[in-house]
Amino acid sequence: MALLLRVFSALVLVLAGASAGAQGLPAEVEAALARARVPRDALSVLVVEADGKAAPRLSHRAGVPVNPASVAKLLTTFAALEQLGPAFTWSTPVYVDGTVQAGTLTGNLYVQGQGDPKLVVERLWLLLRRVQGLGIRQIAGDIVLDRSAFEAVAQNPGAFDGEPLRPYNAAPDALLLNFKSVVMTFVPDQAGRARIQYEPTMSGVQTTSSVPLVAGECGDWRAGLKADFSDAGRISFAAGYPSSCGERVWPVAYADPNSYAARAIGGLWADMGGKLTGQVRDGRVPTGLRPAFAVQSPALAEIIRDINKYSNNVMAQQLFLTLSLQHKGTGTLESSREILRAWWRERAGGEPPGIDNGSGLSRDDRITAQQLARLLQLAWASPLMPEFLSSLPVAGTDGTLKRLRGRSAGLAHLKSGSLRDVSAVAGFVHAASGKRYVLVAIANHPNAAAARPAIDALVDWAAHDQ
Repeated sequence: MALLLRVFSALVLVLAGASAGAQGLPAEVEAALARARVPRDALSVLVVEADGKAAPRLSHRAGVPVNPASVAKLLTTFAALEQLGPAFTWSTPVYVDGTVQAGTLTGNLYVQGQGDPKLVVERLWLLLRRVQGLGIRQIAGDIVLDRSAFEAVAQNPGAFDGEPLRPYNAAPDALLLNFKSVVMTFVPDQAGRARIQYEPTMSGVQTTSSVPLVAGECGDWRAGLKADFSDAGRISFAAGYPSSCGERVWPVAYADPNSYAARAIGGLWADMGGKLTGQVRDGRVPTGLRPAFAVQSPALAEIIRDINKYSNNVMAQQLFLTLSLQHKGTGTLESSREILRAWWRERAGGEPPGIDNGSGLSRDDRITAQQLARLLQLAWASPLMPEFLSSLPVAGTDGTLKRLRGRSAGLAHLKSGSLRDVSAVAGFVHAASGKRYVLVAIANHPNAAAARPAIDALVDWAAHDQ
C-alpha cells in the first residue's frame, strides 16, 4: 500500500510538471506581480494536497529548476531527521593528557569538536566547569582545540546579504563556539553612561567598557554608535548610545573567525579563575587517548527548530557536514552532497536537486517546485512529521514569519527564503475547507524582493479555499 501511494504521489507531481504554465495564477497574485513589476514567468508555483491523492490545485512552471535560497534547508533538515533520527545529539569530548596534582594539570587539555551546532557560551561554561570538576584549576601546558572533524570551508560572510557582522553568516567549524560571535549588552546607568557587557570575554581583545548616553530617539542606534570591529585586537565606539533605547543586545561576528575559539576559551577560562601557563592552540588529539568526559548537544529535533524557524545558515551547514561525518568519519561538502543525492534517489526517486552546502546560501543551488512539493509530501506521510512540522515558522506568529500579516496568519507552517534575486516560501497551508496543502512559491528575478506581496497573496488564496 505504501509503495502504491508513493507511485501515485509521484505520478501526480509528474503531471504537475507536465502541465506547468497551463493554469492561470489567481487574480490577486497576478495583480501583486504587476504592481511589483515582476513577470509571471519569474514565479514557480505548486499547490497540491499534502496526502498526494488529488491533482494539483495550482501549478505554474513547477518543473523549472530555480534557486530556492533558504528553502533548501527543508531538504537538509528532513533528510537529517530520517538519517540521524530526532534524538541524535552531537558529542564534544574533552581529553586530559598528563597528571593532576594539587589542582594543576601537568600536560595538555584537549577539546575535540564534532560539529555541535549550538555550543554557545552557557554550554561552553559548563564544559569548562566540568574540567574544574576534575580538580584542575591550573594547566601547566596548553589547551589544544581539535577541529579536524570537518574540512575547512572558505566563506565570505557578507557575500550574499551584505551583512558580514551577522553571526548566522559564520563559516561552519567542527568546533563552532557561540556562532563565532561576541554578544554586547548596553545598559544605561545613572551616571550618564551606558555600560557594555561582553559575552564571552575574548582573550587578548581590548574592549570599551562604556559609552556616553545621548538624547534623541532610539532609531538606528547601532549605526549611531560608530562601532569599529575591523581590528581583531580591539572593539571600540566613536559615539554615544541613546538613553531612550533602554537595555539592548547586539551580537556581532568576530573580526578574525579563525582565532575566535582560542580567544573565547582562553578568556572564559580566565574569567572562571583558571590559570594557563601555555597557550590555546589548534592541534590533534593524540592517538589512543581516552576522553575524560563529553558534553552533549540538544537533540536534533530541537536543533532543526533553530535552523528552520530562524533560518540559521551556519547551523544548517553544520548539520549538512554532520551527514558525512557520521557516515564517513570526516565532514566534507562533497561527501554530504553524495549522501543527500543517494537519499533522494531512494526516498523520492528521479534526479535529485542540486544542493551546495545545505543552507541555501549559494548561487549554485537548483531545485524545482515539483521536487520541493515531493519532499514535503514525503515529510507529511512520515512518522517524523510532527518534529518536522513544528520546526517551521508559523505564519504571523514566530520565526522569520512573525511579522507576516494577512488572512493566512496562524494557518500555515512555511519556510521562507531570500537572497538577492530570490524570494521563496515552501511548506504547509491549513485551509478553511479542512484540506492540508503543500505550497511552494519561488521567484527568481532581479526584483524578487518586490514579489513578496504576491507570494503572501498566494498563501492567503490557498488558506481560504472554498
